[in-house]
Amino acid sequence: MASKVIIENNAYHDSVTLMSLSSKINNYDGVEQAVVSMATKMNKDLLEDIGLLTDEAEAATENDLIIALIANTDERVEEVMEVIHEELTSKKTKKGKGKEVTAKSVHSALNAMPDANMAIISVPGEYAAREARQALKKGVHVMLFSDNVSIEDEKALKEMGRENDLFVMGPDCGTAIINNGGLCFANKVSEGGIGLVAASGTGLQEVTVQIDRLGYGITQAIGTGGRDLHESIGGMMMLQGLKALENDDKTKVITLISKPPAPSVQDKIVKEVSQCKKPVVVCFLDGDAQAVEAAGATFSATLIDAARKSVALLDPEVKIDTEMNERVTAWVEAEKGKFSDSQQDIRGLFCGGTLTSEALSIIRSTGESVKSNVAKKAEEKVADITESVGHTLLDMGDDEFTKGKPHPMIEPTLRNERIIQEAKDPRTAVLLLDFELGYGSNDDPAGVTLDALKEAKDQAEQAGRHLSIVSYICGTSKDKQDYKQQQKKLQSAGVYVADSNEMATRIATMLVQKEVN
Repeated sequence: MASKVIIENNAYHDSVTLMSLSSKINNYDGVEQAVVSMATKMNKDLLEDIGLLTDEAEAATENDLIIALIANTDERVEEVMEVIHEELTSKKTKKGKGKEVTAKSVHSALNAMPDANMAIISVPGEYAAREARQALKKGVHVMLFSDNVSIEDEKALKEMGRENDLFVMGPDCGTAIINNGGLCFANKVSEGGIGLVAASGTGLQEVTVQIDRLGYGITQAIGTGGRDLHESIGGMMMLQGLKALENDDKTKVITLISKPPAPSVQDKIVKEVSQCKKPVVVCFLDGDAQAVEAAGATFSATLIDAARKSVALLDPEVKIDTEMNERVTAWVEAEKGKFSDSQQDIRGLFCGGTLTSEALSIIRSTGESVKSNVAKKAEEKVADITESVGHTLLDMGDDEFTKGKPHPMIEPTLRNERIIQEAKDPRTAVLLLDFELGYGSNDDPAGVTLDALKEAKDQAEQAGRHLSIVSYICGTSKDKQDYKQQQKKLQSAGVYVADSNEMATRIATMLVQKEVN
């Protein structure tokens, strides 16, 4: 084996670009390990773990870029290093007015693109608030992809945005669709009459995807960041988004999406909803249906229900099939007969945090006990994320899994390893998985998971057990990954592909219950 470590001083690249590139390079022939990242402490720890922490890397700052590579030959190292530099150069340059421009700050970017009205910021958390503030001072809306921004900074930025009639989407905002352009993690969906505001990334993806599948479309999908409905923030951006969509002539129906908000914030939002002149659908997972409906809005307990009700308000004549069909129940009955006596548990391994929360709510509603790292109730919190006990749902995109590692929507190695681990547990009956398509996601999420799925099934079979795998693909026919091909790949490995996250969760639950309802 051969290796090489290069440090490029003051060469910042955003985390999505670097994680995507690392994922791509790690799949190259002859590459044993590739790390392309900023020189944060976590990434230095990763280098140390693989034996590549040089003195120069140790001395690097968070503004410096690390490129570390282990490959089978010196020649292959040099070849791949050249590819990495070509990829980084192409990502950093934008064409404008006939020439290539590289921007190293918000100020220089706006000088190069004076007509720009939105900045997407993805820098280390300690610098993110400063950059966002600079953009707001220039009169530019902000999508703040960065996490690890203090709640005090978030409040100050959003107050500044509100005072200047500017949006601050984030921090930790992973999804938005503005003027039909998908930002960060988003799907390619049709234009139409439904406007959305969401304090959740995959929740926003799921609702927009389901609206598209029903043959309808959206005006805007505004992300707020997960903490917007925290008591300290007060739902500032959700309220601003609600008002903006109410004033937008193209928006006929407004849909709000979130995990459970703080009670005082829910009251504030519901009050504003009651005064809105357009029909509003409110999907607050585990939210207060009575309070929402008393305000004259439509409550939805699940994400696909939010999509269906939004479409029904837009077009009362629409026909929507929501029944559990005979094909599903027949498949469930056939699978149940193959389990050994020890197999009783669902093991959910998710890339999407809101999809995890929705699955938790659904399984709980059936009377089953369930644990999760996204649970709010103390009795439902998982004790140890490295070991599943009983029905366990894990958001593997959470910070506790991804420190120093790429998000599983970008690079699924982390989840693939856990798939095999869960298959070895004699209590595991069902694996419940999500796959996200669209901008920012892996180019072939199903394909790069197939080996792990096949190994998981083989592990169970060798131990005299049968493993059922139920999945959901969050995507549309317009996404670059080709929904139909992703579906075929999973089905070829014996995976049941459901039409929604809700349906996948209900099928998984049916598999472990004594009677099919």
